[in-house]
Amino acid sequence: MTNDHIMGLLLAIPEIAAWPQMATILTRTADKVRMDWLLPVLGCQAVGGGEDDALPGVAAIACTQISIILADDLLDEDPRGEHQRIGVGQAANLALAFQAAAFRVIDLAPISAPLRAAVQGSLAALALKTAYGQWLDVQNFQGEDDYWKVVEAKSTPFYGAALQVGAQLGGASPDVVTALYAIGVQLGEIVQLFDDLEDALQVPAGPDWTQGRNNLLILYARSAPHEGRAYFVDLLSRVAEPASLRQAQQLLIDSGAVSYAMYQAVMRYQAARQRLADLHLPHPEPIQQALTAQMAPLSTLLQQLGLEVPPELMI
Repeated sequence: MTNDHIMGLLLAIPEIAAWPQMATILTRTADKVRMDWLLPVLGCQAVGGGEDDALPGVAAIACTQISIILADDLLDEDPRGEHQRIGVGQAANLALAFQAAAFRVIDLAPISAPLRAAVQGSLAALALKTAYGQWLDVQNFQGEDDYWKVVEAKSTPFYGAALQVGAQLGGASPDVVTALYAIGVQLGEIVQLFDDLEDALQVPAGPDWTQGRNNLLILYARSAPHEGRAYFVDLLSRVAEPASLRQAQQLLIDSGAVSYAMYQAVMRYQAARQRLADLHLPHPEPIQQALTAQMAPLSTLLQQLGLEVPPELMI
């Protein structure tokens, strides 16, 4: 499936065609097909459906992700966000527009009424769960239990629903649809852990440092018992200074925070692989490949940091 297929379907929707700003964001966003957008194809093919069957789900998931990114950038006050170009009000309105467009795509899709209702129910649950997760995230709750609560609400519903919608469009049974949603949740947890690693190690310090956002590495280094804990806590107020940020990031490595995040990712990878194998689907290989592709950069990152990849983290 190419971007031409996805964009052709979306730009044919009258409301989008009449709104140049939506079309502009779609065109700029779609410089390449994103793996996230193709998850409905993987879910559909895994249960025996075809690529064309998944196209409405791909377009709906694309719109949903754009909506989430627009809102998330606003909440994070991200300097790279669309709101910096067009203003906060316009960006918020476009976030609502793209969320609505996801439902409009399914409304216009040539599918049965029961299937349409099921897919739209999945999209509605995704939108509500993610909004709640974004609300939780900006509260900056502390502690690992709260961290996973935020991840469950904010980061994983998108990936679960993407596979779920694909499975629904492929004609899967309710039990298989539910199982693929769970695999998507585990994929979403892996994605979030990789985001945490990237965000914690980026220069200059991003919102995870400056706004106290939930980041497993920072949380671990701040709360787990280790030799440099007190110094790390002291550095947190000075991470805007390059030297202080470098020292804090080195403590993420020295304290075991990086290895802990990697361990959590591998546990979810192994569990997702096992759950997928237990389903005995007609064509599980694309989902297996997606899981492995998400894990590969994690091992590469360890090597770039000069750390040995422990045997229990090998996949």
